[in-house]
Amino acid sequence: MKFAACIEWMFTEAGDDLPARIHAAHEAGVTGVEFHLWREKPIEAIARAAETTGVRVRSFCVEPRRSLADPADHEQVLAAVADAIPVARQLNGAAMVLASGFTRADVPVQEQFDAVVTVLKRAAAMAQAAGAVLWLEPVYMVVGGQRMFVDTIGRGLDIAAAVDSPALRVLADVFHSAQTAEDLAVAIGDRMQYVGHVQVADTEGRHEPGTGGIDWTSVMRVLKEKGYQGEIGLEYFPTVGAEESLALTRRALGLGA
Repeated sequence: MKFAACIEWMFTEAGDDLPARIHAAHEAGVTGVEFHLWREKPIEAIARAAETTGVRVRSFCVEPRRSLADPADHEQVLAAVADAIPVARQLNGAAMVLASGFTRADVPVQEQFDAVVTVLKRAAAMAQAAGAVLWLEPVYMVVGGQRMFVDTIGRGLDIAAAVDSPALRVLADVFHSAQTAEDLAVAIGDRMQYVGHVQVADTEGRHEPGTGGIDWTSVMRVLKEKGYQGEIGLEYFPTVGAEESLALTRRALGLGA
């Protein structure tokens, strides 16, 4: 399996310049990169660095972040997706990442679920018409006692199946999944076709696989058995230099030294 590294947090030895980090990733043998919010990023320079090195930009986050679970935010969500589509094109088909927003107190779960499906059907139609793709990322986060509405891979896949569009897939982040203690094999079930990408980081601390409590042998076995053939996204804070960090990750994931 190949890696896609989060250049927000990795290859910092190359400095603050994200294009320089893309070059550093290339030199380390990493074939893909990802970053978070895009509006304040040097998109043209990132695109040039990707083209020069052959490194693929795999994803970036749609912004501003708004709630998928609240119909009052839906037009803002769709406007943000519309703004992101030209960026995805400029970055040669990079996926556009969305999170759900927080649960709405005293609103029935099914009503929130239906709201998410409704807006994602519209957003996916926009993306598909433009030849782009959206990734819904389940995120475990609690603020003011409210969790993100989509905080498990299982719920993310429920939503992707309900939307049923080739332009919507789930970004399955093993770190967030571990926070909810969900069973990865059960969560995925027979729905691997809806998984667009997998990211890894260990608990606690969000460092390299092998530095915490996640059973990576089990995780990799599940991914293999379910038929995942994509890249592994490295969205973690390295505890050592980039090359050593990559080597540690490869060993922990059973991918060699």
